[in-house]
Amino acid sequence: MIAMNVRLIALLVAALVLVCPLGSRNNANASEPQTGGKLILSAPLTHSDWVLKDNVPGLDDGLAGVRHMLDMCQAAGWSRIYWRCLDAGRSLYPSRLMDPMGPPHGDNYFDPKPEEVGKVGAQKNEVVLRKMRDRFHYGTIDSLAEAVRYGHAIGLEIHAWFSINEDDHAWGWPSRYTVAHPEHRWKRRDGSYYRSQLSFAHPQVRSYKLAIIREVLDNYPVDGIFIDWIRTGDVRDPQVDANGVADYGYEDILVDGFRAKFGIDPHSVPNNDPRWVRHRAEPHTEFMRSVRKLAESRNPKLPVAVMVQHPWSYRGDNPKYADNLQGLLLDVETWAREGLMDAAVPAGYYAPNSGGTPELACEHLQKLTGGKM
Repeated sequence: MIAMNVRLIALLVAALVLVCPLGSRNNANASEPQTGGKLILSAPLTHSDWVLKDNVPGLDDGLAGVRHMLDMCQAAGWSRIYWRCLDAGRSLYPSRLMDPMGPPHGDNYFDPKPEEVGKVGAQKNEVVLRKMRDRFHYGTIDSLAEAVRYGHAIGLEIHAWFSINEDDHAWGWPSRYTVAHPEHRWKRRDGSYYRSQLSFAHPQVRSYKLAIIREVLDNYPVDGIFIDWIRTGDVRDPQVDANGVADYGYEDILVDGFRAKFGIDPHSVPNNDPRWVRHRAEPHTEFMRSVRKLAESRNPKLPVAVMVQHPWSYRGDNPKYADNLQGLLLDVETWAREGLMDAAVPAGYYAPNSGGTPELACEHLQKLTGGKM
């Protein structure tokens, strides 16, 4: 919910998405590069951002707003919609696993304690808080159901967008899970824990995250799965070291596993040691294997797409990402090789003066996936 105008603009910039059919699901070991990637006009939509705006008079903040958003996308010529199911640590649909998105509880980004005023820009903002109280009804309306129903009626594909790597947004909207299990959060090299980020190294976390996807597939006839890896709850905390390498992944379960495999304490090797980086990335790959298996159990043709980073990107206060593998611990090359995804979407964030463009970001993903993009 931070810097909503900036976030919406960034999403709109990412609306033109090069969707890349990898072709590896049916032939995971194919050595020939796949060609013929096609440009699909697609729009990532966040209903909980839209309802906080005042520029569409006469529309309610519920289902009429859903229909209006989709009408605008259809009129613009877009054919595929990534409809956001999660925001911060909350759901944007009635969920058994998560609390519905709503006003924050207690101390939060828009009502910080005196000593936290100014932290990552936090300020008292009663206007935003009042809008959240008045306009967030995700526990009683089902915006996802209406998006699927109406979207299909007007000829749009509706893909379920999961910001799977997020369990808060700054602070104030934590997930039930991260509140109940702080011991499952990311741990830095210096031993300190993150505010909310959950580590996929814990099997329980992977099971919880997969259950969220399963819940949506059980209840909504969506046209695809869109896994967003770039959004993280501690969005304004630097999550990388000076070289752009993830400073987390030092949870005991990972440290012990690395020591057992290599006979080395990872604290004694550089943070960017290739063995240590790949060891930390493996839980995310294991999760993607589970997502693929779940998708195929429902429909062998149900597409799985991912949003990942690129060398010109940034996120929050992170100065840079070395690459997906080192910066976010995402082994995209292995995902492509094993056929765990059907499409890769480069994040629509470009650091100032980086020289990055959507074309360069797409070319980067083409190379990363071995020309299968």
